Amino acid sequence: MKETEYEGKKILLVIAQEQFRDEECFVPKQIFEAAGAKVIVASEFTDIAKGSLGGTIKPDICISDVKIDDYDAIVISGGPGSRKYLWDNQHLRELVKEADSHKKVVSAICISPVVLARAGILNGKDSTVFNSPDTVQELRRYGATYLDKDVVVSGRIVTGRDPKSAEAFGKTVLKVLKNG
Repeated sequence: MKETEYEGKKILLVIAQEQFRDEECFVPKQIFEAAGAKVIVASEFTDIAKGSLGGTIKPDICISDVKIDDYDAIVISGGPGSRKYLWDNQHLRELVKEADSHKKVVSAICISPVVLARAGILNGKDSTVFNSPDTVQELRRYGATYLDKDVVVSGRIVTGRDPKSAEAFGKTVLKVLKNG
């Protein structure tokens, strides 16, 4: 992958304000930036966000201020904070629906595919999620077909299972972005 292959592409990386999973934020972010994409980090607030393993990052924008037309892809990081801060975030759900309707790449990893399911974009589609009874049940409740795989692509939607799949997830998001 050439360093400038994705120059001009903007990726919105959404994280929980607290307890985002460090690898699921930093590994894809590094992959995207190494490929030349610009990554904008969004969270509930622009105060320093804290990862579950101690990493910190300052979000660039509040989720409520995002205009999805400014981005080519949306990537939602996982971690325990996703359940508290992202699962029921109405602004985020609307962004996901809008991104999907505008044919952008929509992706989520770990327990965050639940956000996509609750936004209604996984109905009738294959997906993965961190394998716990409640997350798998949420996907199925909203019509998704759960696959126990590291990364699942369904059209322009990419879902990743867990921190160990963060690298494959990041690379897959880029591949789907490239293929439009």
